[in-house]
Amino acid sequence: MSTHPSRFLWIALVILALSAVSFAQVGVGISVSFGPPPLPVYAQPLCPGPGYIWTPGYWAWDPDFGDYYWVPGTWVTAPEVGFLWTPGWWGWGGSGFFFHAGYWGPVVGFYGGINYGYGYFGHGYEGGRWDHGQFYYNRSVNNVNITNIHNVYNTRVVVNNSNHVSYNGGNGGINARATAQEEAAARERHIPPVAAQTQHVEAARSNQQLRASVNHGKPPIAATPKPAEFHGAGVVAAKQAGGKYTPPPNRAAAEAKPNNNVAARPENNAQTARQQNTVPKPPENNTQTARQQNVPRPPTAVHPNDLPAMKNTPVPDTGNAELNQKYQQQQDQLRAQQTQERQKLQQQQEQEHQQAAQQKANQEKQQQMEQQHAQQTQRLQQQHVQQQQQLAHQQQQQMQAHQQPHASEPKPKP
Repeated sequence: MSTHPSRFLWIALVILALSAVSFAQVGVGISVSFGPPPLPVYAQPLCPGPGYIWTPGYWAWDPDFGDYYWVPGTWVTAPEVGFLWTPGWWGWGGSGFFFHAGYWGPVVGFYGGINYGYGYFGHGYEGGRWDHGQFYYNRSVNNVNITNIHNVYNTRVVVNNSNHVSYNGGNGGINARATAQEEAAARERHIPPVAAQTQHVEAARSNQQLRASVNHGKPPIAATPKPAEFHGAGVVAAKQAGGKYTPPPNRAAAEAKPNNNVAARPENNAQTARQQNTVPKPPENNTQTARQQNVPRPPTAVHPNDLPAMKNTPVPDTGNAELNQKYQQQQDQLRAQQTQERQKLQQQQEQEHQQAAQQKANQEKQQQMEQQHAQQTQRLQQQHVQQQQQLAHQQQQQMQAHQQPHASEPKPKP
């Protein structure tokens, strides 16, 4: 059986793009030449119940549009008792800004010295603590209803850093370095963002109003009570932008570009590279994907989190409201199933990365793992496209059969 030459080219590009990935001091990822907007000013939604921990909002980068977008702050249940959230952060890496992904762990690590508010004031977490398997909330910095939540205490926190700068280093950035305790925390066992957080980011990315070029640093959805719930009671808008935001006039020239010399924390290099490193697509797929999405696409996704947001498939109008609703339900069920499959594969790949980090896998094994992950992700994406096409074809055939007169019905006389 012969193999198409483009497949060898694609694998070679994967190896070249990932050849510098290591768990040492140098990471590979996507750098952005200009920093994110200042952090907006917003109120914290009421905590929905016991066990939820606040995860602050932040600016993420969307390579599809060459733009930052706001990921609203939200309450999330911890994946394990005793675990706390270390927020992600942007840092200057010498030739651009590089994102360090957040994670769950027993101790809060370094997050760039960024003052995210509500307990995350640059170092550590002042919003609550675990005690005998229960999470206790500091009411002085958290919006908690003591009628529903009884595990509370009051400790006043004096915050000296009152600016809204959203990145570390570079021109105008926060000048902070990790403490010895934070460096030790970085070596503890970590858990990547849970599925609810991944879904939350995907929903934010697909919302045009959350792009910085649209909201000018003042997002209409600044925080939510629960992940991916962008409508309804409790959702809050930003009171004001954190400061003036002036991106470069030629945004296209300042879009994300590969960065192979970014100084980063050892424990985050692999995770950041996984989330942001991309590999060029085979030529025959680029045109097809661009036609399907009708937007500029980034290079090939290596992991499910790199895939574009799920799109709604148009439902054929049968002229029958009940039948239209049936078709819509079928498509909603398929999209929910595919979203779960993405999350499952992402979690599986994250676990394999953690195992590789613990085993101190060499560069060759890391390359093999990334190639396998890219293949898994592409197979999943192709499978999902085929499922969507099959469902659309099936619904079209059913609609035509429904509209045709039955054989038993008398034909009208001329």
